[in-house]
Amino acid sequence: MPELPEVETTRRGIASHITGRRIADVRVREGRLRWPVPTDLGKTLAGRRLAAVRRRGKYLLLDFEGGTLIAHLGMSGSWRICEPNLPPRRHDHLDLVFEDSLCLRYHDPRRFGCVLWTEQPSERHPLLAALGPEPLEDDFDGAHLHRLAAGRNTAVKSFIMDSHVVVGVGNIYANEALFLAGIHPGRPAGKISLARYRNLAGRIAEVLAASIEQGGTTLRDFVNESGAPGYFKQVLRVYDRAGQPCRLCGAPIRCIRLGQRATYYCPHCQR
Repeated sequence: MPELPEVETTRRGIASHITGRRIADVRVREGRLRWPVPTDLGKTLAGRRLAAVRRRGKYLLLDFEGGTLIAHLGMSGSWRICEPNLPPRRHDHLDLVFEDSLCLRYHDPRRFGCVLWTEQPSERHPLLAALGPEPLEDDFDGAHLHRLAAGRNTAVKSFIMDSHVVVGVGNIYANEALFLAGIHPGRPAGKISLARYRNLAGRIAEVLAASIEQGGTTLRDFVNESGAPGYFKQVLRVYDRAGQPCRLCGAPIRCIRLGQRATYYCPHCQR
């Protein structure tokens, strides 16, 4: 599933091409996504200027005059810049055609993504209203994690993957951040000290920022706005490395299941 770095990579890739342009046409070839694409989207967006392209957690926010298009990549979605007359491939479900013959095309084989419209402030939308802080912004720190973890017995990996605690820390990046912080992923969240949470918060930001610079992590489906893969997978320290030697101590990386997700850790480096 595309995670925060993949979404941020997409945002950065498309923003410079489409910000400030007006919609000339909307083509919906398949509207049956996770939630139906609004049937009147073309009429709603016609002639509107795109003011900004933002990200909130794993959601792309396209701020138009008078409203916001909320998009999620689901498990296999991607947005690409292309020519409007480029023949669509299978699973190219939606085109936003801008003035000067520029097209933003949505591709999603599994159709678990979404494209929704809201005219209320986006932060009030039910999909966004309860989200936690952004891990790369100043209001996210170890004190925040320590405060919310108090009295909780849930595994720390599941805790930091909770979007109500902090957004965008998906499975890959939770594994990597906990390794760098030296924290066993199964340790109860309420049993971790403030000092260790301060370290963990910094490691979460570090891992996410590094992945954004590498263009995201390509595991199966993800490509960026130009169709190129991300490269962060090449430097993963524990994720998907079960049985391979730890890059720090040489002990074999182990894999367990936590919250129904594959969880990788070093039994020597993480306590």
